[in-house]
Amino acid sequence: MTRPRRRLRLPVDPYILALLGMVVLATLLPARGVAAEAASGASTVVVGLLFFLYGAKLSTREALDGVRHWRLHTTVLACTFVVFPLLGLAARGLVPWLLTPALYSGFLFLCLVPSTIQSSIAFTSMAKGNVPAAICAGSFSSLLGMVLTPLLAVVLLGSSGGGFSADSALKIALQLLAPFLAGQLLRRWIGGFLARHKRIIGFVDRGSILLVVYTAFSQGVVAGIWQQVTWPRLFALLAAEAVLLAVMLSLTWYGAARMGFGRADRIAIQFAGSKKSLAAGLPMATVLFASHASLAVLPLMLFHQMQLMVCAVIAKRRARDPEAVEEPVPVAGPGAA
Repeated sequence: MTRPRRRLRLPVDPYILALLGMVVLATLLPARGVAAEAASGASTVVVGLLFFLYGAKLSTREALDGVRHWRLHTTVLACTFVVFPLLGLAARGLVPWLLTPALYSGFLFLCLVPSTIQSSIAFTSMAKGNVPAAICAGSFSSLLGMVLTPLLAVVLLGSSGGGFSADSALKIALQLLAPFLAGQLLRRWIGGFLARHKRIIGFVDRGSILLVVYTAFSQGVVAGIWQQVTWPRLFALLAAEAVLLAVMLSLTWYGAARMGFGRADRIAIQFAGSKKSLAAGLPMATVLFASHASLAVLPLMLFHQMQLMVCAVIAKRRARDPEAVEEPVPVAGPGAA
């Protein structure tokens, strides 16, 4: 009797491998001249398309239905847009002996990005936590992140982010907020179509981000990014991000316990409050940092993969806790769209 073959599971998300492949491609074959202009124009278009899709897919009404659990949502939002930025500011002491100013700008930027929706829900479900709360918390974070992330970047990054100005604020509004609001307005008519074609929309979503990464790193390679980031600096960045993730995972878990939250709510708070969205952060970085986007997105890409690997381990351990209670994942719930 032959044993069934076990499927080979990569320890790294295949999409992360694709993102790294874009970095390698940009390093070997960066877009120059007319090709660079074409790539930059296409990147601008797809960023607008991405935020249009975000607006069309995210149901504001359903997300607001979960506001009754306001203490949990306020806690997650405070972790995402208050505690994370404060830790990012505290990391300023690592410059220049550990992090270069450019890497620090990217490190601080990742601290300003909203939380994830999909992975927060997946890990909360795996750990048998409060799934509806994770859906609402991620949705609220994404909604507020459309406004708060650019504003926090302008205030905290200042000129180090690539020269923020009134023109930059207008560009952010036109390229990010306007498509998002247009998607919200048109959701009534196109939301059903998007829900029926999630697979195709997912390819458009991820493919657009791959183009954004290639364009950003092409500009960086032409500007000499790999002469600015040495291996010791890269390992230092990874160490700083590992500490950041460990601190946030501890604060969200033990802090939620001190605040009186139950186990299921603590799980939702830990996974939604300790994560950062690569899908939202990458397009924002291309607008906020312009030609400096390559160094800005590097810390976010590394942190994203790190959080997925670490949270997967934690979620599996939480699921084996003696007090774990099975909680079904809702087929449709607040902010699930």
